[in-house]
Amino acid sequence: MQRRTFLASAAATGVAAALSPSVSMAQASNPLLQKWTGPYGGVPAFDKVKVEQFKPALEAAMAKNLAEIDAITANKAAPTFENTIAALEDAGRTLNAVQTYYYIWGSNMSTPEFQKVEEEMDPKLSAHFDKINQNPALFARIEAVYNSPDKAKLTPEQQRVLWIYYTNFVRSGAKLSPDAKARVGAINTELAGLYTKFSQNLLADENTWIELSPADLAGLPEGLKAAAASNAESRKLPGKFIVVNTRSSVDPFLTESPVRSAREKVWRAFVNRGDNGGATDNNAIIARILKLRAERAKLLGYKTHAHWRLEDSMAKTPENAMGLMEAVWTPAIAQVAIDVADMQAIIDKEGGGFKLEPWDYRYYAEKVRKAKYDLDMNEVKPYLQLDKLREGMFWASGQLYGFEFKKLSGIPVYHEDITVYEVTRGGKHVGLWYFDPYARPGKRSGAWMNAYRTQERFKGEITTIVSNNSNFIKGKPGEPLLISWDDAVTLFHEFGHAIHGLNANATYPSVSGTAVARDYVEFPSQLNEHWLPTPQVLNQFALHYQTGKPIPQALVDKIEAAGKFGEGFGTTEYLASALIDMKLHLAGDADIDPDKFERDELAKLNMPKEIVMRHRTPQFGHVFSGDGYSAGYYSYLWADTLTADAAEAFQEAPGGFYDKAVAKRLYEDIMSKGNTIDPVEQFRAFRGRDVKIGALMRKRGFPVPAGA
Repeated sequence: MQRRTFLASAAATGVAAALSPSVSMAQASNPLLQKWTGPYGGVPAFDKVKVEQFKPALEAAMAKNLAEIDAITANKAAPTFENTIAALEDAGRTLNAVQTYYYIWGSNMSTPEFQKVEEEMDPKLSAHFDKINQNPALFARIEAVYNSPDKAKLTPEQQRVLWIYYTNFVRSGAKLSPDAKARVGAINTELAGLYTKFSQNLLADENTWIELSPADLAGLPEGLKAAAASNAESRKLPGKFIVVNTRSSVDPFLTESPVRSAREKVWRAFVNRGDNGGATDNNAIIARILKLRAERAKLLGYKTHAHWRLEDSMAKTPENAMGLMEAVWTPAIAQVAIDVADMQAIIDKEGGGFKLEPWDYRYYAEKVRKAKYDLDMNEVKPYLQLDKLREGMFWASGQLYGFEFKKLSGIPVYHEDITVYEVTRGGKHVGLWYFDPYARPGKRSGAWMNAYRTQERFKGEITTIVSNNSNFIKGKPGEPLLISWDDAVTLFHEFGHAIHGLNANATYPSVSGTAVARDYVEFPSQLNEHWLPTPQVLNQFALHYQTGKPIPQALVDKIEAAGKFGEGFGTTEYLASALIDMKLHLAGDADIDPDKFERDELAKLNMPKEIVMRHRTPQFGHVFSGDGYSAGYYSYLWADTLTADAAEAFQEAPGGFYDKAVAKRLYEDIMSKGNTIDPVEQFRAFRGRDVKIGALMRKRGFPVPAGA
């Protein structure tokens, strides 16, 4: 979840304090401004939300937040941790609660009516946080606490919180001249509007679809035909068949369709999202975003946006991140060349008479998998029921962390598709988990985790509320939903973020749960993927949707044997995006044509022509819908270096991935720590040493560098 609050302060806790007397009665009755009530420490009142409530709620909450800041700066007492830093931790709770609703609607329920609110309020929110981050009186108090000899008397967690506040205020421009501050603020406000427009353009293109003709349907598995029919029916196109222009709909079609012309049609629509000219084209927006980011970085004293973004990451510098990516890129494209040769051999043997193109890759990769490993993923899919895999995730987290999940009823939700579970450990309430699995118009594509409320002990024991959101295509009522192996991996990945949040054990909200460096936050989630292929999960929860029998051991063995298959493709399509992201942000204030830059730089990298970037620049929401992953898409590879190394700790243990001693260390050293301790120290405590790249290369089946 991207935290769009000022700095890392109080995550959305839902603990809205009483509003000031100056707030109007209309605002006071706004449900978005009310304290969360009900069981489990209160829950969001999703059933009471109306779009017209967002603007007045945000305006009232921002005004209250500024009043809280004014109270801190007006304090005549000498600055201390309690009257300044702790007071900041307690400020902004009402605004954070309103923003929880706001960003949930933006990701899941984005109607044209709501998008108008975003266009107006996103720049105002940006200006609001700049007003706080650039407040000279506030920073003077923070700096006084930071430089005080009494800092040594603080607890380690308090010292970490203080360091984060001081560092982030400086990085936001607290030490700049008034004119420079004003310009940074103007840049941030303009960027906020551009991010909103980029996201809305991408969502508009993802809400389009490709209609399939009877010829396009030839040889398509019945499950995908049913999904195409369901997609059409939900869009009031009865009797039609469509592929929605999102990854969750497109990738299965490209994998399964034997009709080459249909694959090309669907592929071209998908890879050109945001790049079609006209009202939803994102190229000019990207060029402007890059210019503004470069200017802001220089004002803040950094060579480039990439240097600014990575300063407080694990990588520390763009050069370190590039070094890792380049070390993996060469063996990745070498493996692609081997795989392409295998695919081309099949095409030639079948008398295809064409060279492999990107729209052919997934389809023929499956043929190679079948030929090399006797593994047809269509044989696996009948065992991958979404509901059963969810139970498997619950069970594995219970083995590792002692969690138990109980489905609840009567908890307000924002859509009927959502289910809510109480999470306990040893009979004690830990938090709530919301699950929103299905695609629908107005919901952004992909899969993600959100924290609705963060665990803390600062103002009493507050438990967390987390969610997982996916975009599976809903089947017919009463029929089990079967998902692909890749989707199952993603399901476990996103659940890893959720259990990172559920395991939080911090005092202060700003360092609790997933509030960690971008290139560290993906580590716990990527690690959780390793429990899907364990025999314990597959034998209990990979059950055939018709017979109820567990997946055969012979099929499990084939999955394990083919475990490294496709790593060349997966690594290359991902790294291409990560490298272009970094190169764009290392280019400084150069005039950039995004399409041309993408083509030219990929050519320099010897990008295989049979593969495209996982996220082409005009649709790269990670990077251009906000600052979150800008110059930071490398984070997944950095985190996977940690992941592979940590996974080997389990593999080396007597109990394998269910070894109790290693699981205990994982909880104590990493999963419970949030950002209370430097991530480098967390990993070192868990592994007994710093991370090494060797495990990553072994995991991907690439040559291991000497000494790694």
